[in-house]
Amino acid sequence: MSVSVLFVSPHRADAEELDRMLLPAALHIVNVQGVSQAGDKLRSGHFPVVLTEAKLADGGWRDVLALARRFDPGAEVIVTTAFADSGFWAEAIILGAYDLLVQPFRRMEVERIVGSASQAHLYDIPLAAAV
Repeated sequence: MSVSVLFVSPHRADAEELDRMLLPAALHIVNVQGVSQAGDKLRSGHFPVVLTEAKLADGGWRDVLALARRFDPGAEVIVTTAFADSGFWAEAIILGAYDLLVQPFRRMEVERIVGSASQAHLYDIPLAAAV
């Protein structure tokens, strides 16, 4: 059974690359272009993991995080960015993101971060029990 991962990004090639990387882990990327479309998808579907670019044409990662929390408080949100530093990472974690994923994407890092974020949902285990 495949688990859907929402990827909020206007870059279709990145979505296709992530989908190929995550296929062996039974994770499937559903791509939307921005915050508005992410809200529509989150309202109508179940996405245990949400990846979002830091900056989007109609908002940013904080907006996507708020939507994810509103529609599924247990969803893990991972921020993708080409420019990451310890300050941005700390801000994202403090505000509730699961982790950062630096672009360009590297297969092992994608598998580790996204796989870990989805682990509890894949097996229907509450997060506290998975530890």
